[in-house]
Amino acid sequence: MSFKGWRVLVVGRNLAPLAIAALAEAAIEVVDPDRSETLGGLSSPADLVLIDAESGPVGLLQTFIDSLTAQTNQPAALLVGQTLPAALVRAIFRLGRSDVMESPFAVADLLRAAGSLLMEAEVDGPAKSSSVCWSVTGAVGGAGATTIAVEMAANLAARLSGKGGPGGRVALVDLNLADGAAHAYLGAHAAMHLAEASASPERIDASLLDAFASKVSSGLDLLACPRDPAAFTKVAPRAVTRLLEVACQAYDFVIIDLPRHRQSWSLDVISGSDELVVVSELTVPALIAARSLASELEAELPDGPRPRIVLNRLASRVFGPAPSLAEAERALQRKADGGITSDWEAAAASANLGGSIGQHRPKSKIVRDIDGLVSRLTAARVGVRAA
Repeated sequence: MSFKGWRVLVVGRNLAPLAIAALAEAAIEVVDPDRSETLGGLSSPADLVLIDAESGPVGLLQTFIDSLTAQTNQPAALLVGQTLPAALVRAIFRLGRSDVMESPFAVADLLRAAGSLLMEAEVDGPAKSSSVCWSVTGAVGGAGATTIAVEMAANLAARLSGKGGPGGRVALVDLNLADGAAHAYLGAHAAMHLAEASASPERIDASLLDAFASKVSSGLDLLACPRDPAAFTKVAPRAVTRLLEVACQAYDFVIIDLPRHRQSWSLDVISGSDELVVVSELTVPALIAARSLASELEAELPDGPRPRIVLNRLASRVFGPAPSLAEAERALQRKADGGITSDWEAAAASANLGGSIGQHRPKSKIVRDIDGLVSRLTAARVGVRAA
């Protein structure tokens, strides 16, 4: 393929020699990521943008990529780097024509990838992705994060596929790789063999994703690994992020049940999420743990999603000395973003029968509270898009 007449913007000086060697006939402009005025308004519209993921701060590069998605005539974009932050990968895949490539790579590899994207430009128009990703994690063990993740996913699937709904697909991804319980709660098969895919993460695609998925209900799929105590040492971080990249292309909503104990990929997953829900029990140790976790993540990921603390198993104080909501918020040193009423019988019955609480006990207060939480999160997302 000839690149004569194509306009290529290269973000990152270290990437320039490879780009010039691969795309010799193209009109190439090279800029530094810290030149925000250049990134915000290109000197001429680009047909292809090559971005070095390691050339600048993640927040700056993400802002630039977001500016590309807002353009009427979106360019094709290729994100390259030895480390590919999930936030940048999710941002790049919102473009209609985009790809990622891990370093090191040869001139011929860059030539093929760029050629493929520009060939698409001659045939297809842009198709912006609108996938939404929410992560759910517990502040302490046993806080009920898996239950809430399951119910949120089931609620979204019902909204999308129910009478008058717009239609769509929801994925619940259980990243408790060693001993996840989502499949047991739903009475589903754990079919995601992510350790085996770790040898070649780049081969994780839509077809393999379908093989990993277990159908739970109309519009809801589960991606969960069989029990393996050594799974966290067997699964490569790139396999986790690649799985989520592909899932966010295939599904309208991706709900992640995130392990409480931090893994090497945890911050990448959180930074790539649109929302982070931290689930806490209404006990002083759990509330202190939730406050600490939220503060840590806000300090480490200033550009990431704001942690939303949800208080689980709210109940009347008649039968015990549980803190009131006001007392809980004083311990948290912030407002809670939601509360889920305790309904042990409904939760236990649904877990034993296999399926969501909404399926077996649709009138449970848990179902009502989850519906309210999902409504607030989706409303917040709409507000962000409209802003």
